[in-house]
Amino acid sequence: MGEQVSGPVTNVGIVGTGVISGTYLDHLSKLPGVDVVAVADLDRSRAEAIADQHEGIRALTPDELYAADDVEIVLNLTIPAAHAPVHQAAMEAGKHVYGEKPLAVDRTEAEPLLKYAAANNLRVGCAPDTVLGTGTQTARAVIDRGDIGVPHAATASFVTPGHELWHPAPEFYYQPGGGPVLDMGPYYITSLVTLLGPVRRVTARAGQSKQERKVHSGPRAGATFPVQVPTHVTGVLEHESGALTTVLMSFDVWAARLPRIEVHGTEGSLSVPDPNGFDGTVEIATAAARDWTEVPVAGGYAGAGRGVGVADMARAIRRGEPHRADGALAYHVLDVLESLLEAAVQDQPVDVASTVARPTAVPLGASPETA
Repeated sequence: MGEQVSGPVTNVGIVGTGVISGTYLDHLSKLPGVDVVAVADLDRSRAEAIADQHEGIRALTPDELYAADDVEIVLNLTIPAAHAPVHQAAMEAGKHVYGEKPLAVDRTEAEPLLKYAAANNLRVGCAPDTVLGTGTQTARAVIDRGDIGVPHAATASFVTPGHELWHPAPEFYYQPGGGPVLDMGPYYITSLVTLLGPVRRVTARAGQSKQERKVHSGPRAGATFPVQVPTHVTGVLEHESGALTTVLMSFDVWAARLPRIEVHGTEGSLSVPDPNGFDGTVEIATAAARDWTEVPVAGGYAGAGRGVGVADMARAIRRGEPHRADGALAYHVLDVLESLLEAAVQDQPVDVASTVARPTAVPLGASPETA
């Protein structure tokens, strides 16, 4: 399908052909080392429509895709409730898996996946891979260089009035596995773990502004649906390093002027771009120079897009190296997010049972095929 170089190529099959699949297909076609050869969906006609539009891709049922001899990695783009069963089915067929976030609806579903993969020499990868771009990686390089001294605090904010304003089928955002914490939280927590390391304890409060929401676009505009998860959550993360991060995740805010992520150290502060994007401007203000100044790009995959984590994993599999957007990181992020929700319900701090090492930094000038 894609632009390939003369080096080895890992074949990918996609399960789930919803809105996000188009973004993955577009970017994967531009990446070396990976080639999408098949797509599958419970609605066969959706898979066939994609196959008709992309030369070299064939439409299959999910079971046919799992069994396909030429598919090495199954890219799971289904709704959150289907992440774990699709991963399990693919691994039972001997495939490595990479999926959209979250890794699973909860830790109970996620933990067996990692155990099965480890027992069967299979890889698990998980979005977000946005942290592999130049935005978060430049911020990490600044922190690792010591430009802001020792990081001791951070803030992270994601607010919106709700995805039903643009998504034609938004119900899954308001069902278990959704909500602002599990939907957008993975981008922010993955970035924070990449920058500041793992989290050991959390506190939180949660609320819900509406019991029912309405679809605003598409053929079902005007239809209503119930809200089954908290839609406004605020809390504090205590990192193992001792740094404290204040977080706000909400589907209940019409407008706000809040930074996405800021990191504060003993010698300065750092403004980190939107973790839902791959690039963006990193700015620094130091004790010596209080005005914000732009930081030159210092790391990350340049021009990255959705699927760069798949290519990073494919290269790592071929070379026998660790991949960056891996299952252990995704599990820790899920553990932190679930712990936030539990802390809100229990009205007391919750210890995060898991931990993880910071992924290897992506050096300046690297490509998914070489670094």
